[in-house]
Amino acid sequence: MTWGVLQEYAATSFYLSYGQSDSLGFPFLSVFRVFKKTSGNGHIALYLGKRDFVDNVDSVEVVEGVIKVDPSGLNGRKVFVYLACAFRYGSEDLDVIGLSFRRDIWIQRIQVYPPTGGSTTRSPMQESLMKKVGEQGCPFSFQMPTNLPCSVGLQPGPNDAGKACGVDFEVKGYIANSPDSADEVIEKKDTCRLMIRKIQFAPANNKAGPKADIAKQFMMTDKPIHLEASLEKETYYHGDPITVKVKVNNETSKVVKKIKVSVEQLTSVVLYSSDTYTKAVCSEEFGETINGNSTLEKSFTITPLLSSNKEKRGIAVDGRLKDEDTHLASTTLSQGEKEIQGIIVSYKVKVNLMVSSGGLLGGLTGSDVTVELPLTLMSPKPAGEWSILYLTAI
Repeated sequence: MTWGVLQEYAATSFYLSYGQSDSLGFPFLSVFRVFKKTSGNGHIALYLGKRDFVDNVDSVEVVEGVIKVDPSGLNGRKVFVYLACAFRYGSEDLDVIGLSFRRDIWIQRIQVYPPTGGSTTRSPMQESLMKKVGEQGCPFSFQMPTNLPCSVGLQPGPNDAGKACGVDFEVKGYIANSPDSADEVIEKKDTCRLMIRKIQFAPANNKAGPKADIAKQFMMTDKPIHLEASLEKETYYHGDPITVKVKVNNETSKVVKKIKVSVEQLTSVVLYSSDTYTKAVCSEEFGETINGNSTLEKSFTITPLLSSNKEKRGIAVDGRLKDEDTHLASTTLSQGEKEIQGIIVSYKVKVNLMVSSGGLLGGLTGSDVTVELPLTLMSPKPAGEWSILYLTAI
């Protein structure tokens, strides 16, 4: 491939940023995709170098971009940009009687034109975007706080229409006289916006898995059933099988008929109040019979998948842009010091022994023995988004 062909190919979906030579003397360039949205009147255009921003628990990646401004169409007005995190609990199409179906959890606004004389420091990403946009470009950046939720949606039912409920993030450029005036109506043609995502990835270092045990004694028995369950590791990736090691010591005369292993998703919606919804996203029963005064030690494997829960309304899924594929929502990681509003997701593994009783009292003396284990379900951190191409003479 010649250099001219490479440039033509990159211009279709990527932007080439020239860099310095490496230690071997070869010049290189960074290749990254540019996301662009232009207002209806064409007077402003929003440029972002990426749409996924990583929350590292103790810090969040800076949201940075550039707005191209055509001053001839402003008519004395100004150009602003905001970044908003909102909880959406209804379709925008339903907003026909002045009711808002969004609640802003956090919002920050800045003026980009005319410039206010703030910081002029630009990141490498902004420098590259400015080369593409030209002199009419106005760079901007936002620093999100660490106590915002990640992008999460609640899966609608099979017959539900419109956008799903959930937490989303939006970067919006707009032309107005003031940044936020209740008396000013901003027309849609004077705005441009791009949805972005705030995401978390699994920690680089996986820890040893949790362990839990219980000893339950039944009516009219002097000895218990001991149940112990453990996971091999603390964090599992989406789509990976989860192996649960189970140990049972049945010191009673009762019979364990079967063992049920399940994964439950706990979704806490924290807005005006805190409500938690629990839904099983994977459940399997294993026909293991454990007679009285006997033991069992065995591992069971289950795999929670979104594809097995497509018909369940209210399952939390990772936020997505447009109609791309997604998976079950990742576990929300936090420092535990600040309250997070929005949607918080966690998981647990439940191991349940179904015990039969027998005898004259029948089911009156039967019961289940259950232990629970915390589960962290996330995606691995991918390779860097910026690729390096070396230029060689062809």
